[in-house]
Amino acid sequence: MIDRPGLAEFLRNRREALQPEDVGLPRGPRRRTNGLRREEVASLCHMSADYYARLERERGPQPSHMMLASIAQGLHMSLDERDHLFRLAGHNPPARGASTDHISPGLLRVLDRLDDTPAEIVTELGETLRQTPMGVALTGDTTHYTGPARSTGYRWFTDPAARQIHAPEEHAFLTRMYASGLREIATLRGPGSRAAYLVELLLDRSEEFRRVWDDHEIGIRPHEVKHFNHPEVGALELTCQRLIDPGQAHSLLVYTALPGTESHEKLRLLSAIGAQTLR
Repeated sequence: MIDRPGLAEFLRNRREALQPEDVGLPRGPRRRTNGLRREEVASLCHMSADYYARLERERGPQPSHMMLASIAQGLHMSLDERDHLFRLAGHNPPARGASTDHISPGLLRVLDRLDDTPAEIVTELGETLRQTPMGVALTGDTTHYTGPARSTGYRWFTDPAARQIHAPEEHAFLTRMYASGLREIATLRGPGSRAAYLVELLLDRSEEFRRVWDDHEIGIRPHEVKHFNHPEVGALELTCQRLIDPGQAHSLLVYTALPGTESHEKLRLLSAIGAQTLR
């Protein structure tokens, strides 16, 4: 059963505890509000300001699981805070573990400070959870996929368009790497896991996957330097640094170019072009 007063008080407390810079927003010279404004929280949570305001006023319908997950992420809640939010709203919290899509506040704070850099947060299956604007400009919006197609590895074997952003000379290596990585995760998580389900689908749908799967390769790690073939700026040679959150099996991937190189200049051009061109 929903605890409306408790839910409203908890939301107000979390909103007022956050500052704009905590969530990657500009403060502005005339700011008088303690913490975030309701409209800012609504935008962060991808919902209407009216809907969010009704929750803080102990009104409106009971929030769905999807709405609560969005609120927990938008307010940069920890897992314990997220679970408390669900219980106040009359729901059982989602299961914890490697399959969770909830990003830790610490990882989000780092991402929020990378607006001028291509970066993304992904799960162990290569499912993109969040991108910076420059990340979208580099690879396109990869957060909109649903079902098995959320996984980069799955798309690699089932959608030819997934390969267009990568230099052709890297395709053979990436084919082996994705198969090897999926084998490792499926073995780690076991039968019944999302990884095992993806393996079953790919064995049924991709002859290429069946061939490399039969090689039983393991331990093929991504190259630190990646070669992209961008539709607007052409060839890019970028270094990928990975920050891992072991508690939730999420990784923050940050792409940079060596200063003074052609790729560095192209990244600056890509920043000017922005994500709007790709959309």
